[in-house]
Amino acid sequence: MGRIGKFFTVFGVLAFSIMVIGLISLFLKNRSEIPIPGDKVGVVKVYGIIRSSDKYLEFLDKLERNKTVKAVVLRVDSPGGIVGACQEIHDKVKELAKKKPVVVSMGSVAASGGLYISVPATKIVANPGTITGSIGVIIQTYNVSELIKKLGIKVVTVKSGKYKDLLNPFEKPNPEKIKVVQSLINNSYEQFVRAVAEGRRLSIEKVKRFADGRVFTGEQAQKLGLVDYLGNFERAVEIAKKLGNCPNAKLYFVKPKRSFFERLFGEKTEELIGNLLRITNGNIEETELMYLFN
Repeated sequence: MGRIGKFFTVFGVLAFSIMVIGLISLFLKNRSEIPIPGDKVGVVKVYGIIRSSDKYLEFLDKLERNKTVKAVVLRVDSPGGIVGACQEIHDKVKELAKKKPVVVSMGSVAASGGLYISVPATKIVANPGTITGSIGVIIQTYNVSELIKKLGIKVVTVKSGKYKDLLNPFEKPNPEKIKVVQSLINNSYEQFVRAVAEGRRLSIEKVKRFADGRVFTGEQAQKLGLVDYLGNFERAVEIAKKLGNCPNAKLYFVKPKRSFFERLFGEKTEELIGNLLRITNGNIEETELMYLFN
């Protein structure tokens, strides 16, 4: 091997070593949190469709146990989510609000499940143009029975009970099965109404007057009693500091621990890889039945 070849070999090894050291440094840096001295206002952001409650429960529990956190701001920008996940976050917010002030700051959208997780908070702040409301529950699926018939395809279903394949997309809608699903929807709706009435200190009768799935602006929601104040995130922080008696508190944003690949290639990396694997395996989540506060 000539001198030039040796040079490039050494250079390659050196470059690779620097890259590895840099990645390790980045990994360690992102694993650690810089402590913030003094009183704090904890901030948790809830963005997008709420499919899981795990990370939000972890964040809120962390703020509940932190004695230097005097108040919490829950920044909600969500159109809704899966029933169970929203209920778990709702219950955690309710529990936390008994120990320290929780102020919800509604972003562009805080509707349906986004509203559900907000109502047990100490106070709710929304922008005048925030879209909220949409109190209701929905289940949707496709029915392709006519298409299957035209294609000459016969679907064989083996089940343990007559209601095991509710909303089967390969058979004509069955009134008896639809009735069972409607009962499920009605019960979940009643739970939603009770949660709003309890959290906002309104009568169930009053909530049902506007709990028909319609949406409201923040300004309209305030008149209905769903929102306490109009304002942006900064306004919510001011109110939290006042309620927590901590005028000089600093903001403490609770963020999820990003994986190595997310730190290296971006926050959406693992989600994209997961989607590619599901598509490759023929398992596309978006086609599955979703039971939503929507």
